[in-house]
Amino acid sequence: MKIKLFVPVLLGAMLSLPVQAADVLNTKLMTLDLARDIANQTLNDCRKKGYNTAVVVVDRAGDPQVVLRDVYVSRHAIEIAQRKASAVVMSGISTLDFIKNRGEIRAELNEISGILLLQGGLPIRAGGSLIGAVGVSGAPGGEKDEACAATGIKMVQERLDFAE
Repeated sequence: MKIKLFVPVLLGAMLSLPVQAADVLNTKLMTLDLARDIANQTLNDCRKKGYNTAVVVVDRAGDPQVVLRDVYVSRHAIEIAQRKASAVVMSGISTLDFIKNRGEIRAELNEISGILLLQGGLPIRAGGSLIGAVGVSGAPGGEKDEACAATGIKMVQERLDFAE
């Protein structure tokens, strides 16, 4: 009988513990299909403009989900694209905006393992949450890399807008 009495008391004590909103987090994650579509659209836009590029889409942790490389692009472009995307995940903003905001300390930030502050990385957001980033390398200039990335995201924007 003492055991039966103990269980309700224990459950009551556990239920009375304060629960804070920060104790449980809801996280938005990008599917492989969405990452693949962004990468394909980005690469196709670069090709239409005559650029051979590498495209890397990373998840919210900066881990690669999709890596695409045109035949004539060196393997180093993959690393550059991934490091651009990782810089976006670290900062939450495009690499161009990060460069503008950091001014003179840009060179020191490029020494951080895994990130590179060169134009050509854009955030991927759904429902106001950062779910990943896309990095592009190989076009003749970071502004062209970024334009391809912007087109890749724009082509799936409706899917991102309706993410709950």
